[in-house]
Amino acid sequence: MFRPLTLAIGLRYTRAKRRNHFISFISVVSIIGLALGVMALITVLSVMNGFERELRERILGMASHATIQGVNGGLQDWERLQREAPGLDDRVVAAAPYVQGEAMFSARGNISGAIVRGVQPEAEERVARIGEHMLHGGELGSLEAGGYRVVLGRELAAELRVRVGDSIILMAPQASVSPAGVMPRMRRFEVSGLFEVGMYEYDRGTAFIHLEDARAVFQTGEQVTGLRLRLTDMMQAGVVARDVAAQLDGLFRVSDWTRQHANLFRAIQMEKMVMFIILSLIVAVAAFNIVSTLIMLVTDKQGDIAILRTLGLSPGGIMIIFMVQGVVIGTIGILIGTLAGVALATHIDVVVPFIERVSGVEFLSADVYYISDLPSELKLSDVFRVGILGFLLTVVATLFPAWRAARTQPAEALRYD
Repeated sequence: MFRPLTLAIGLRYTRAKRRNHFISFISVVSIIGLALGVMALITVLSVMNGFERELRERILGMASHATIQGVNGGLQDWERLQREAPGLDDRVVAAAPYVQGEAMFSARGNISGAIVRGVQPEAEERVARIGEHMLHGGELGSLEAGGYRVVLGRELAAELRVRVGDSIILMAPQASVSPAGVMPRMRRFEVSGLFEVGMYEYDRGTAFIHLEDARAVFQTGEQVTGLRLRLTDMMQAGVVARDVAAQLDGLFRVSDWTRQHANLFRAIQMEKMVMFIILSLIVAVAAFNIVSTLIMLVTDKQGDIAILRTLGLSPGGIMIIFMVQGVVIGTIGILIGTLAGVALATHIDVVVPFIERVSGVEFLSADVYYISDLPSELKLSDVFRVGILGFLLTVVATLFPAWRAARTQPAEALRYD
């Protein structure tokens, strides 16, 4: 049914000057609407990808890709496991032990609770990127065994009103027996550094001390809380961690970063899906503008349709002629929108500051938002998905007008010509 003749006639109708200028105007409006819809969809998906990437990187600045813990909460013989873990699977880059507990910090009459993590500075730097987020003081290496130094999140330090070099009191829930009775364990620490990840959860509620100091404060003995793993591919964290744990001697509890922050990333994926559906409706509305264009064109070409039918062209051929016109109009709009969307998504870091300067409005104030720059990550899969969606909607929009054209009876169309 699809012959070169029908294609040639459809393309000729597309290129021909309209006798009815209103049809040409509606065609241009359809192209502009499709272009704007496709551009908006590609740009919004890219920005949401960018926010997801920023959150993932900020979370992984503190959290490891995967964690292995003992079934009973503590991990025995952790030094051997730390040596063996990277050698069990080539996807494991490094392993670092940690001791984690809750404590209260007191300084200058201010008290605040926090999660205290005892780490080996050298090993910790290999599984997380905390050093990249240090603001003041030395690197994480300033923590020394027996030195009783602490690295605080910026918000936590602001709450306690302390700076680098100040002393604070750490109060652990483990009790000590003294002549005065049972008292919480207390130890003076020196603030040796501050960090800022950009997530309030960590900046307000996390502190680092040396592993040996943490074992002494929390009285964990020879065991640690667990091992933190860094992998070559963080998207395979759950599978790799389970494979490694299965090869180690003993029973272990395995967790990974996707499970620890499952609700957050599930919410992001849900928002992306909802935004895709909402913006797809804009593309659909623009695509179905083609319906009105083709219906008016069919009415305008009644005489031509009748002549083609009398010359032997089948109803299917008539359908193809008008479908070709609709598809050409839609494809032009989709291509323009795709190019504009790709350009805008890749240059969002230039366009948004320019709009802010011109309008005098700051979209993401650094005083309110941790992510003050609008991030963007363009994915080819999103571009292809949007383009295919727009094309399919365009094809569907051409079916009804083309079907009406195919039902045209030559005698009825030529009666008044």
